[in-house]
Amino acid sequence: MRKFLGYIFTPIYIVYFYVLLLIFHPIMDFGIKFISDNFRKRTIEILNWLLIKGLIIVGVRPRVNGKEKLPKDRPLIVVANHSSLLDIPPIVLVFKDYYPRFISKKELGRGIPSISHNLRYGGSALIDRESGAQAVKQILLLGRDIEKKKHAVCIYPEGTRSKDGKMKEFQSSGILTLLKAAPSAVIVPFAIAGHYDLHKYGNFPLNFGAKVSYNILDPIEPKDFKDKKEIVPYVEKKIREALGQEVKDRDEVKI
Repeated sequence: MRKFLGYIFTPIYIVYFYVLLLIFHPIMDFGIKFISDNFRKRTIEILNWLLIKGLIIVGVRPRVNGKEKLPKDRPLIVVANHSSLLDIPPIVLVFKDYYPRFISKKELGRGIPSISHNLRYGGSALIDRESGAQAVKQILLLGRDIEKKKHAVCIYPEGTRSKDGKMKEFQSSGILTLLKAAPSAVIVPFAIAGHYDLHKYGNFPLNFGAKVSYNILDPIEPKDFKDKKEIVPYVEKKIREALGQEVKDRDEVKI
């Protein structure tokens, strides 16, 4: 029945999704050229709120857990698992008070209405995966900026979306580079549960009524680690546990 309902309501959500992107793109463009960056920021928040709320079309009511755990007046390094394009809106919305930016491959900075615009003009780091030096430079610049302004940056350390819902091994370089540039930052593990189940049948149909939740786990203080190289496996371990996934040997790190 859920798959049948997915066939009926997925086309409606897809139209809803892309119409929103097309409508908000010129609004953001106008805002940043003639009004203010704050107007662009507010516009992108409204867009992402509508994208998340629109999931009710396919029977999904996402829940947010753990917002009370977020520290005040600290830059945040939000570390999240990645399985869907829909992983972006909850970051924008949940961490809106911290002006969240992203570390993203440069290809996403072009061709996607609203999303590409926000990545280009919202202060995110668009990195070239073929150029390590360029990637490090962009991440360092972003890290220094969040350190100064006490903002948030989101990184998906799997490097690419998981196609089977099982987390890939986290890559350490991006997070460690951010910590070097933003030494006062706290790491916030963010476990996104249910997006893979929503895409159980691929992009079409969406799995009607999938259970989706966005979970802020206990913040992690980098200063508690004598060896900084142990931080990323520890974060990976915590997110795997929150998602009920098997913890790999490399994740068995204690502090």
